[in-house]
Amino acid sequence: MRFLSLSTIVTLALPSSLTPVNGFTAPSTSAFTVQPSLSSRATSHVSTPSSSSSLSASTAPLHDESLSPGITSIDTSLPTLSPLFHLLRTSPFFRLYSCDMLASCEYIPQELFECYTESCEIYPVDDDEVPSDIKSSDLEQHAFELDGWARWDMPSEDYYDTLQFPEDYTGYDGRDVWGFIHDRIGFHEEEALLEDEYDADCWKADFNKAVSGLHAMVSAQVVRTMIEKLQDTGELDPESYQWTDPVEEYERRLGANGETPEAVENMYFTMMLLLSGVRAARERLLQDCDSGSIGDEETCETLRSILTHPLMDDPSIDAASRRLKNHALQDSNNLWEARMRTRDLMRIMNCVQCNKCRFHGKISTLGLSTALQLTLGNQGTGGDVADIKRVELAALVTTMGKFASGIELCYEM
Repeated sequence: MRFLSLSTIVTLALPSSLTPVNGFTAPSTSAFTVQPSLSSRATSHVSTPSSSSSLSASTAPLHDESLSPGITSIDTSLPTLSPLFHLLRTSPFFRLYSCDMLASCEYIPQELFECYTESCEIYPVDDDEVPSDIKSSDLEQHAFELDGWARWDMPSEDYYDTLQFPEDYTGYDGRDVWGFIHDRIGFHEEEALLEDEYDADCWKADFNKAVSGLHAMVSAQVVRTMIEKLQDTGELDPESYQWTDPVEEYERRLGANGETPEAVENMYFTMMLLLSGVRAARERLLQDCDSGSIGDEETCETLRSILTHPLMDDPSIDAASRRLKNHALQDSNNLWEARMRTRDLMRIMNCVQCNKCRFHGKISTLGLSTALQLTLGNQGTGGDVADIKRVELAALVTTMGKFASGIELCYEM
């Protein structure tokens, strides 16, 4: 999410050839890009694009043509939808999360890493800044589910604020964690996945594509906040920041010829899953607004504007969830593997040694897991929105806002 006008930031920070003329506007055609991944993964995805179509936010070819109408709808809707997310993030319901920032990494042998910049650190808010109904809801709703889609941290007195500690380029190098996610949590065992890890005809490829989209969104946030830092300081100290050129980093992480050429396409795919998830939770969110659980009238009015936005009822955004559900129904007895790996995706965030990155990583993975839970449930037929917890609803909507911001960054580059 951004706090400054990116059109202004990019004008100041980037070469004129890459400067947007009038800031963000919805493109007239659709196009796609690749996910920010490890360079070793650039050669692992060898699928051939299904057509010559390309994405509006990228020059990369579109691999899954069924996504094209939904991409166009998202492109058209973001100019009116994104400002609503910026308003919503000021609400305590959507910005306060109780996270365990001291949990140990259980997946990767690590040496203690001290982040080189103060921007890595976050601190809990004062206790009186957390509404009592949020505390009580989180405590009452927390339960251990053996085979659930996610396993959020045990609530404590420590709540952290996404408004006080927004997404940031901290200089932290998370490639070991992302490498583990893609290589060990992602699916690669079947021959079809070796040929096409993102668009093979199975739900495991859909899972890989969604996780790749998550990585793409994080990379977009890194580039965005790198630009913001350049605007504020004029330069980035190479002693503290390994990467200092936002254009170069965008091309490496998200460009059509970068490490994951499908990154942007995958980000749209995951965005569609989140849109479908929020729509599935719409009545629950509206009921919680009416009951006063979500916040004041201003917050609820903003949320209602999101939930009733025309994009939420556009059938084209169902392409991702329909693809995933159709694949899952053909192999519903093995969906436990998806739930297990989604829980692993949440717990691997404890291996992130930048606390701000860990905090936002946990929120984003919870948002994705909630969308998957609502889309699939246990047998591929969909989950019960009544089972969704406050923190999951908050993360779902917040993560959709993160993706909206990430897609905008791709337009502006």
